Amino acid sequence: MNPAAVSFEVNGAAVSVDVPPLRRLSAVLRDELRLTGTKVGCDAGDCGACTVMIDGAAVCACLVPAASVAGARVRTVEGLANGALSVLQASFLAHGAAQCGICTPGLLVAATALLERNPAPCEDEVKDALGGVLCRCTGYRKIIAAVMGAGRNSGGPASVPADAVGAGRAVGASAMRLDGIPKVTGGEAFGGDSFPADALRVLVVRSPHHHARFEFGDLEKFRDAHGIVAIFTAADIPGRNCFGVIPPFADQPALAEGVARFRGEAVALLAVESADVDGVDLDAFPITWQPLAHVLEPGEARAAADLHPGRPGNVLTSGRVERGDADGALKAAALTATRRIETCYVEHAYIEPEAGFAAMDGDTLVVTACTQAPYMDRDDTARLLGLPPERVRIVPTATGGGFGSKLDISVQPLIGLVALKTGRPAALAYSRSESMASTTKRHPAVIEATAGVDAQGRVVGMAFSGEFNTGAYASWGPTVANRVPVHASGPYSTPNYRATGTAIHTNGPVSGAFRGFGVPQATIMQETLYDDLAIGLGHDRLAFRIANALRDGATTVTGQRLEGGVGIVACLEALLPRWRSALAEAESFNAAGGPTRRGVGVASCWYGCGNTSLPNPSTIRIGIAADGMVVLHQGAVDIGQGANTVVAQIAADALGLPLERFRLVGADTGVTPDAGKTSASRQTFVTGKAALKAASALRETILRFANVSPAATLAVDASQLIVREGEAVRRLDLAELPADADGLVFRAQETYDPPTSPLDAKGQGTPYAQYGWGAQIAELEVDLRLGTVKLVRITAAHDVGRAINPLLVEGQIEGGIAQGIGLALMEEYIPGRTENLHDYLIPTIGDVPPIESILVEVPDPEGPYGAKGLGEHVLIPTAPAILNAIRHATGVVVTKVPATPSRLRAAIREMEQSATPPPPPSAVPLPRSRGRGTMRSMVEGAEIVDEGDTSP
Repeated sequence: MNPAAVSFEVNGAAVSVDVPPLRRLSAVLRDELRLTGTKVGCDAGDCGACTVMIDGAAVCACLVPAASVAGARVRTVEGLANGALSVLQASFLAHGAAQCGICTPGLLVAATALLERNPAPCEDEVKDALGGVLCRCTGYRKIIAAVMGAGRNSGGPASVPADAVGAGRAVGASAMRLDGIPKVTGGEAFGGDSFPADALRVLVVRSPHHHARFEFGDLEKFRDAHGIVAIFTAADIPGRNCFGVIPPFADQPALAEGVARFRGEAVALLAVESADVDGVDLDAFPITWQPLAHVLEPGEARAAADLHPGRPGNVLTSGRVERGDADGALKAAALTATRRIETCYVEHAYIEPEAGFAAMDGDTLVVTACTQAPYMDRDDTARLLGLPPERVRIVPTATGGGFGSKLDISVQPLIGLVALKTGRPAALAYSRSESMASTTKRHPAVIEATAGVDAQGRVVGMAFSGEFNTGAYASWGPTVANRVPVHASGPYSTPNYRATGTAIHTNGPVSGAFRGFGVPQATIMQETLYDDLAIGLGHDRLAFRIANALRDGATTVTGQRLEGGVGIVACLEALLPRWRSALAEAESFNAAGGPTRRGVGVASCWYGCGNTSLPNPSTIRIGIAADGMVVLHQGAVDIGQGANTVVAQIAADALGLPLERFRLVGADTGVTPDAGKTSASRQTFVTGKAALKAASALRETILRFANVSPAATLAVDASQLIVREGEAVRRLDLAELPADADGLVFRAQETYDPPTSPLDAKGQGTPYAQYGWGAQIAELEVDLRLGTVKLVRITAAHDVGRAINPLLVEGQIEGGIAQGIGLALMEEYIPGRTENLHDYLIPTIGDVPPIESILVEVPDPEGPYGAKGLGEHVLIPTAPAILNAIRHATGVVVTKVPATPSRLRAAIREMEQSATPPPPPSAVPLPRSRGRGTMRSMVEGAEIVDEGDTSP
């Protein structure tokens, strides 16, 4: 369709653009007007990231044709502020309502439309107004608080700006995100927000089959007929066409060679001028497919032809942990429980699809893209393209959610190949369906396990076996297979134990890292068994867990002695008051009768922070520039979890200067040292410890230069560095001192690598230097007629060692819980059927109930200021707590996850038609709380004191 002039108003300014009348308004705003604060997450109206106001009404810009806005008033996130942040934008910052930031503009616009017509909305009105905007990071609770806080129902701010955090007071302060302002103004540049105007657009031809051979037709004829600049296949890849996050297991081609092994695998690239993209018909691409037999389930794969040489039975690898005599202990046990549980594929569903661009800078290939692991990206891209690593530079953009999937390369080698071959910038943004079809998923699992107790209720043994569907290629399959056996016991003393984890290839989507590396699946099994045992014994379910929990001095299933920092008992005991109240409320609710039943469930977790028995270093560089600013080269990619702020807070207190003096230099393989990948809950612990060491070394350098003792204090006044010791004051004029090539007058660089040891043949050793701990209660209602579940409340107690930034900790807990809700109740990825955010369901703002976050602080001996990692273990207990609550309400034990209404209703019907449901757990006296560590209740934002005696 020919372009036509469309005139309208944007953010108070008159504009006119020549575009096809049916061009999406989102594309017009982003591509023609460069208003990239309007994000694109789906182009289908499912995610709401592109929400704008048209004549005061919030709409999805991706569904609006350009012609329909002629003469209209359009307002985007860039138009919310008038020289300063709006009250709502400031409230989002103060309440920690923006994490990765990709959905924030849409939420802000939708909320602004609400507040302009209703200045004092209630919570339900906020949920209704924002229900069309999806967020994968926050869990929505902070968003609700921010919107209500911006209206007449305003409460006090939850965080403080950096300039209000004095020297020595950064750790423990709820400082606002140092990178927060661009997130709320629309200025944050994500992977698809800064494409060069002259960049070639890259289109990807992908397999529509689970398994197929293919042959190309006349590529030159197709290229010339469609005005395509170039076509590239595997034959054009100059390096080794094989990548993988774990080099010994690397097996995935960037472009398939003759055989595609899963639906969505890339086979060819088309480089097209931007103006010609809409005219290219990928369905006409000359390729002939010969479908082959495929297998999607591990059981079938063991008997099928091998997908990869050297992996008989399609077994990628196995992990094992064995201690004591599990079979003997179970045989002698007073009571045992055995289960078989299945889980499904789970999609990461970050709101930002993968995107980036590549360009040559001299003889260096520069790739600017969203990622969680820039140095890993560099090495894999260099290997594929036949370049030395120093000739590839990875510049991470803001990353709109990752959760593990953006650890694997996606667009990087594809755009890199086009830029390298053509000498022109090359850009690629995956569509939503392309992202979901081609990227990694949470491993589906089939788990069988037995656990046993003695007559006193002490766990005596456990046997566990898990098969994990790792899909067509390895990705993080080896990590899952080895991490799961270490964790499958849960945070409990298990003297006799045998666990195996096996990763098996199928023609399904590649399974990779997703917040927990298989531990969430294993924990569903372990916590289901613990309810079996507690109910069978007639014990209170929480009391049973407290009695069996690990403590300081205990030995884990890998033989590791835990010398200190074991916070699981403190977490479980922190739940006791709510546990007692919730059970009483459920009993009263159910006594009234009716088709709806209330249930209460509990589950707990532990999680090793960092790599399993492997080197895991982070390096941090820090210095003071001539202008008196502290320059922190912070290479840990912040994907929304807050690393930019938390690492700076740690460094600020170690150095002894206020947080406001810090200037961040973000991740960039050409500039910042390697702080490792953002995964495995490692950044606060590992990179935080490296920052503490580097800042301490910088402080020591300055004090030595000033010839003063360690007791001296530091301050900065403009370019004057002030050193005080007692009454003596020395002023160092930084502008007069020599600076290095980076402009730093004083500098330090330090590395930290957690002390671990390899596991032996039986999985014995020290896999992690630190563990995180947590426990959660889920309260819910089940409609027995429909099988639907309504969550009422979740209470989460997590031991973070030391809360470096309590507000960010809360945000991680709430966001993890939301993903756990999806795992338990609704998320099931089916290849070819749920490749969009309409058929694939993730929790909306209406699905997440009130959450009480209790921050337990049992300092870790190894962590910076005692801090522990948090990002992954906040998700782990949620699903099993929900499933145990469903059982408490209905008597049904869920054995296939997610517990969708159809599955749950079928199970209820089967139970009703067979035996009488089991009685609810007995009410027995709860143990006396010993109140280890410090607890903070975050429902009302006030610290509470454990009074010790919480028995009924």
